[in-house]
Amino acid sequence: MTQHVPFSNHPIFIGALAESLPEWLKTRNYSQVFLLADVHTDRLCRSLLPVEVAGAYTIGEHMEQALLTKVHGMEVLKTIQSCEAIWQAMFEARLDRKALVINLGGGVVGDMGGFCAATYKRGIDFVQVPTTLLAMTDAAIGGKLGVDFNSIKNAVGVFQNPAAVFIDPFFLKTLPERELRSGFAEVIKHALIGDRTLWQRIQTMLVQSLSATAWDELLEASIAVKTKIVSEDPREAGIRALLNFGHTIGHALESFFLQTEQPLTHGEAIAIGMLCESPEDTTATLAQTILRFFPHRQIPESAFPALWKLMEQDKKNTSGTVRMAVPDAEPFSMQWQVLEREEAYRRLWTYNGLNFSN
Repeated sequence: MTQHVPFSNHPIFIGALAESLPEWLKTRNYSQVFLLADVHTDRLCRSLLPVEVAGAYTIGEHMEQALLTKVHGMEVLKTIQSCEAIWQAMFEARLDRKALVINLGGGVVGDMGGFCAATYKRGIDFVQVPTTLLAMTDAAIGGKLGVDFNSIKNAVGVFQNPAAVFIDPFFLKTLPERELRSGFAEVIKHALIGDRTLWQRIQTMLVQSLSATAWDELLEASIAVKTKIVSEDPREAGIRALLNFGHTIGHALESFFLQTEQPLTHGEAIAIGMLCESPEDTTATLAQTILRFFPHRQIPESAFPALWKLMEQDKKNTSGTVRMAVPDAEPFSMQWQVLEREEAYRRLWTYNGLNFSN
């Protein structure tokens, strides 16, 4: 059964993709369908689709003429150069302005595919079909699209809502444990900023239970936090910045380690970021739960200057001041905190000193 999540910005459907997407397409009149998938989605997710649609990425009669372009769903390839290849494929397919782009994959595919659709011929419709927990609970929702530039996360992008988002929890069965945990960091973030009941549930969960979790209720609760915030502040003029909790330091860590032989996943970086950015009187309590899901990763002090330079490029900064969006005690409330270099270093040292076992 498909659950329709109330959200004014764009429809969100949770349930079997083979039911929800064809029914929605019947209500539209698209001239062409262009399907963008990453190589992992093509290899792992195609076989999980119902037999009648698995053969050639066709979902009912509406997608028999779908055009398929594959990209590598890796953060290191979320660049303008990758977008150029996608735009080229769109032009070669002769997509017109009444075409639809379907982004089937994780957050990288959704960000790039949405950005390319939003800028192709000044914008054509696109839908997000997220296949990772990270994309389902966060990246696919809310219309923030972009690519990395000069090792800075999401430095170039636009705000553009998808025509719809289709979330099929069945895709989560394709994910390795590390990728599942990566997405779980955003579920934790949503719980901390807006849902105490969800946070209490997370505190009782075990790492081993993630792969066996019935995700429908967790997804609905996590998504409800994000949609409430985005509905109130669609273009991040105020409270939507709260969704960036953990991301000032977290994005810097992700960008830095992306250039090393041991990159962090987005969720691993944000988990560290939340511990670094949280109010000091809550850090120990948060660490007891967060470090159960995310192995402690020592941050070399030699990396601190490079990390600070990345923080200085953060999108939330104003007038050259590095800022963090930190949740207040009450759900859906926040305060801005200025982050000086010495304070950033101190918070990284504090994280390095945490010694909770996983």
